[in-house]
Amino acid sequence: MNTRPPEPGIGRLFLDKIVAATRARIARLRVETSLAALESRARAHSPSSLAAALKASSPAIIAEVKKASPSRGLFRSDFDPLALAASYHEGGAAALSVVTEPEYFQGSDQWLTQIRVRTALPILRKDFILDPLQVAESAALGADAILLIARLLSAEQMRELQAAAGQLRLEILFEAHDEADLEKIDACAPALIGINARNLDTFVVDTDQFARLRAKLSADAIAIAESGLSTHADIAAARRLGYAGFLIGETLVRAADPAALLRLLRDGASA
Repeated sequence: MNTRPPEPGIGRLFLDKIVAATRARIARLRVETSLAALESRARAHSPSSLAAALKASSPAIIAEVKKASPSRGLFRSDFDPLALAASYHEGGAAALSVVTEPEYFQGSDQWLTQIRVRTALPILRKDFILDPLQVAESAALGADAILLIARLLSAEQMRELQAAAGQLRLEILFEAHDEADLEKIDACAPALIGINARNLDTFVVDTDQFARLRAKLSADAIAIAESGLSTHADIAAARRLGYAGFLIGETLVRAADPAALLRLLRDGASA
């Protein structure tokens, strides 16, 4: 695999393509079904609380089911989402994240639905949520929480999506990459804020972002560190900064024994 650092700006190029592909998916979904139909299915789902699960576990790791990424390619040739989710459950994950974006991350909505019936752990649907239709779709699939990426949305759009999620009892992980993102998120009085150390323009990870942005968060919000966490020491350092949750994907997916690595990340001792 080519591990050459991405060129500056390539992240923005991919992001624009992903947003365009997502809008095309939303248009197809609108033809295939209706908001009312999705909301009807969604109300049959009784969501679990991601926030409560994070508070009940220390350290609280959100383990991610993620097949690939635009910058890193395929993570493992024998990728099995159900086996991976089961391994995370065995290893003591506080919650699961399932990446469903199909074109650039090779994800699938079906994984979320299939995993939902096999675990009681809260599930975060990680996708590019831009429209209330996707919020209802997330609940209908069995998600307990959704990701909102502040860089892609205005403050007004986030409040609209937050209201839609509230109607279906879904929690929201608001994701920030810089101070401008936090300013938009602040208007939503968020309960969960993810600080992603990956620069969306270059795909380069800068874990110094964890300290810089943590100081700007409300004391009432549960802070979640995302990207650049691959060891128990990384998690311990983020915990000292005040992070309560840790979203880890590629490191776990690539592991020969994800459950053992998850225990190592949590406890700092050989599994």
